[in-house]
Amino acid sequence: MPWSNQNGGGPWGGGGSGGGGGKNEGPWGQGPNRPRGNGGPPDIEELIRRGQDRLKNLVPGGLNGGAALIVLGVVAVFWLIQAVYTVQPDERGVELRFGKPKAELALPGLHFHLWPFETVEIVKVTEQQQNIGSKASAGNTSGLMLSGDQNIVNVQFSVLFTVTDPQSYLFKLESPAETLQQVSESAMREIVGRRPAQDIFRDARQVIATDVRNIIQGTLDTYGAGISINAVAIEDAAPPREVADAFDEVQRAEQDEDRFVEEANKYSNQKLGGARGQSAQIREEAAAYKDQVVKESEGEAQRFISIYDQYAKAPDVTRQRLYIETMEQVLKNSKKVIIDGDQGVVPYLPLNELGKTVGGN
Repeated sequence: MPWSNQNGGGPWGGGGSGGGGGKNEGPWGQGPNRPRGNGGPPDIEELIRRGQDRLKNLVPGGLNGGAALIVLGVVAVFWLIQAVYTVQPDERGVELRFGKPKAELALPGLHFHLWPFETVEIVKVTEQQQNIGSKASAGNTSGLMLSGDQNIVNVQFSVLFTVTDPQSYLFKLESPAETLQQVSESAMREIVGRRPAQDIFRDARQVIATDVRNIIQGTLDTYGAGISINAVAIEDAAPPREVADAFDEVQRAEQDEDRFVEEANKYSNQKLGGARGQSAQIREEAAAYKDQVVKESEGEAQRFISIYDQYAKAPDVTRQRLYIETMEQVLKNSKKVIIDGDQGVVPYLPLNELGKTVGGN
């Protein structure tokens, strides 16, 4: 080979135990493990060795004993983080020992338990809201219900509840939130199915909400859910979008009907009031006329009696007086001239003018 004759060296310019002083030099005059100078990369093995030396100096007892302490310290910190927990003012904690809940509840504050043998479940005990139903849209029919008069309505309502027994809330029901939603929706469908759509739209919302609350509370009490229903609020009740225009027409017709009925009642009351006033006036006038006639009759009767009493005392005088008064009444307005028959009548006496003169006086 070409390099065989060069002082018996290898491909790096010198080899084995031959020439070159026995140095295992490369083609550039230096060995493969020798540093290349200030500009070359650092030796990886040297860096690892230096790091091990520093770690030994830092860890007491050497690297083997220090690593165990570090692992134990990390485990202790992790266990302490898991064993200490905090309960907020609006929460209650239920500790479980080997999966069995303890009788006492964890009140707000900092607490400690033996993890992993003991665990804790946190439950919010302040009032919460569960929204049920939504705007009816394509593929979403959760709020559509059938009313008692065979109409479809879209009902949106919310349930306000409070967890009164955290242990029952956690362990009597598999999924309390889902159960509450299903029970509430079922109760609303039951009540809506008993009533006409008009009651749900505006006439009896409060009554419906009260009935729904009672049904939900009774069902949850049967389950032992540990939940108290504070209120049920119907937020919106409307017909589906497909028939909204028809429902609006019905609403307008009902409003017109109510308006016409009110106007008719107003007109009826007006006429009836006037008729009652007139009848009362006629009755009053009749009563007054009756009293007048009765009083006049009583007066005439009393006068006749007084005249009769006088007549009984002096019949002739009374008879003469009655005759004279009667003749006076009869002849008072008569246009007659009475003269003495023995004297006769003056041939040219102006009787008509005389009557006028007498009447004028």
